[in-house]
Amino acid sequence: MFWYNGKLIESQTLELAIDDPGLVYGATVFTTLRVYHNSLDSSLTNWLSHCDRLQFSLQTFGWQQPDWKRLRQGAQVIMAHFPILRITVFPDGREWITGRLLMSNLTYQQKNGIICALSIPELDRSLPIHKTGNYLSAWLAKNSAQKLNAEEAILVSQGGNWLETSTGNLWGWFDGSWWTPKEGILPGIMREQLINYLHTQQQVVREEPWTPELVKKFEAIAYSNCVVEIIPIHTVIQPTGKLEYDPRHGIFQQLREFV
Repeated sequence: MFWYNGKLIESQTLELAIDDPGLVYGATVFTTLRVYHNSLDSSLTNWLSHCDRLQFSLQTFGWQQPDWKRLRQGAQVIMAHFPILRITVFPDGREWITGRLLMSNLTYQQKNGIICALSIPELDRSLPIHKTGNYLSAWLAKNSAQKLNAEEAILVSQGGNWLETSTGNLWGWFDGSWWTPKEGILPGIMREQLINYLHTQQQVVREEPWTPELVKKFEAIAYSNCVVEIIPIHTVIQPTGKLEYDPRHGIFQQLREFV
């Protein structure tokens, strides 16, 4: 089931016009959220930030605003069946809301970490500060990583700097500080929440480029998004070999205390 343009639809297919820009060009914006405590108003769900993300992109592109009341109604209908919502808006304001379940191995990954593989610079994301329907490069990067038995891909710049994973933002611990890339990334909602939280804890957060030299110095790294929260990365596969990190580093508890 899904919600589309004001209606709940029980089907596995969505009918779109053959010239719909969302179909032809990936011309949509979306946000993915996890519903906590069965409430859109939970501070962890952070509903308003997700709406702000959509609104920022819609305003930037000059697209029509959706019926926000109807969009929230659709979210409430779908969240009765799924804890994860993907809310998409088309250029003419149509809303499309789908749901899914949490990964069955999420707790295991949060505890033990995952393997990532570096992508190639050509697979950088289009319009990186916006979450658009054109997600082909990230999808290709993740598929390539999975062929190497990795769970995630790390996108890199033309200069070889690490940017973000195909689905989240990067975090590293080194020299008594948290580090996270800033340029050329989607500034995730969970990332923003964690930065604000760490500042309240008097922790230093350094928003710096992750150069090939810097990443070798990290004691521990992880990625974050609104669905998985924090997942450590224990191995990164590179063309020149592997980098290994401590997925059970005690410093991760600092991040987990937020969620």
